[in-house]
Amino acid sequence: MRQFLTNSIAILFLAATIISAQAQEAAPKEPEYGWTKLVAGNLNLTQASFDNWEAGGESTLAWQVKLETKFINDQEKYNWKSSGKFTLGFAKVGDQESRKSADEIFVESVYTRKVSKLLNPFLSATAQSQFVSGFEYSDDDSKAKISKVMNPGYFTQSLGVGYTRDANFTSRLGATLKETITNDTTFAKRYSDDPNTAKIEKTRIEPGITSVTEFQKNFQDNVVFSSKLNLFTDLEAFDRIDVLWENNVTFKISKIFNVALDVDLLYDKDISSEKQLKQILSIGLTYLFL
Repeated sequence: MRQFLTNSIAILFLAATIISAQAQEAAPKEPEYGWTKLVAGNLNLTQASFDNWEAGGESTLAWQVKLETKFINDQEKYNWKSSGKFTLGFAKVGDQESRKSADEIFVESVYTRKVSKLLNPFLSATAQSQFVSGFEYSDDDSKAKISKVMNPGYFTQSLGVGYTRDANFTSRLGATLKETITNDTTFAKRYSDDPNTAKIEKTRIEPGITSVTEFQKNFQDNVVFSSKLNLFTDLEAFDRIDVLWENNVTFKISKIFNVALDVDLLYDKDISSEKQLKQILSIGLTYLFL
């Protein structure tokens, strides 16, 4: 009898231990709150030189510097994400002077209030401009300045509702104010002026609706794909939609070396009636500061 009781107690203790362990494994993982910080720098260089090369060719030197920042404060009741992208690059082909190949300043901040698992209200703001002057070149190599820092500058403020499926997919839709700002009359005629008025406006304000969708997927440990689709339509012309679709695929060769392919599609009728396409394939050095 004593042996039976001893064995019974041992079996009950073992069963209780197993059940407790299973319960702990089945318990949902507690969310981790706090700051996530990322500051990454990227340098890409391309060089080619020819001397008495019978097959022909022109010497080339190109470089591009990119700095990306991301600061996310994720708490139980809110999420505040601020990000920035800063890019500058030049290319020199043959005897031509160096020409700009990439130039962007973009800063975005999004505050989301957590009220449900999927749909949550947000408030966002963006600012966009460039570092140096941009030129339009003619066939005879003459050039005309068409842009410079804060000419134009783009700013938006949005209020709406965001949808979060998981950490890899988010989308938001909101009412937006978009400002296009210049401080020079020459550039105002190109970017911010209303042709229907006699006065040249240096600021154009457009109320409208913005949709921003972001997706990121890690296919392998060393392959990352990201895509961001930004749509804007002003309230006066719903049949005219501004589109900015940015896509990036990065292949991580090692801890500091990678190959990246960027493909951007831009359509803004205020700038050009035709779509604009930019593609950059680069091999470079990446360094994580944070």
